[in-house]
Amino acid sequence: MIRNIVFDMGQVLMYFRPDSFLGRYSLSEEEKNLLKREVFQSVEWVLLDWGELTDEQALERICPRLPQSLHPVARRLVGMWDRPIEPVEGMAELLRDLKEAGYGIYLLSNASFRHPDYWKRVPGSEYFDGLVISAFEKKIKPNPEIYQCLLERFGLAAEECFFVDDQPANVAGAFVTGMDGAVFRGVRELRAELAKRGVLCGM
Repeated sequence: MIRNIVFDMGQVLMYFRPDSFLGRYSLSEEEKNLLKREVFQSVEWVLLDWGELTDEQALERICPRLPQSLHPVARRLVGMWDRPIEPVEGMAELLRDLKEAGYGIYLLSNASFRHPDYWKRVPGSEYFDGLVISAFEKKIKPNPEIYQCLLERFGLAAEECFFVDDQPANVAGAFVTGMDGAVFRGVRELRAELAKRGVLCGM
């Protein structure tokens, strides 16, 4: 029986859209492509989620690869991409329904040390019973160790957990630890997947 629902954050609870972030600034297409590659598609961005770099350390490595004129934008992309938060439509309502139905709600996210700075601005964050964030654990999805960390920290049984993530590899990581789960393809589809498992969250 499913008793706990474990959620990813980006593209599940809130959108993470580099093109949208870049669109906030007056940039040429060449500049946008350069920033996208050197910031969001960089090794440093992954190391932020690993907890191996702070924002400032990442920028010290990224900025030398960029023209001086783009350094201020790079700093804002790293440190202010979450302003404003772009929530995934319908997810706050689903979280409320699950909470009211008595399910445990947990977050398991690959995210940097900045996560506490914006988490309370994510709609529905108030319904969560516990969080595991990759940077603070020095572990990252889909490594099974981070799923095991969640289970052990909150005393959860894997067979009683349902994991939701937009990345198939991350859902596969949950399967390895004994959880059920599904790739997120929208709120309506997720409600249907939960209903198949007898999760009473409404349709």
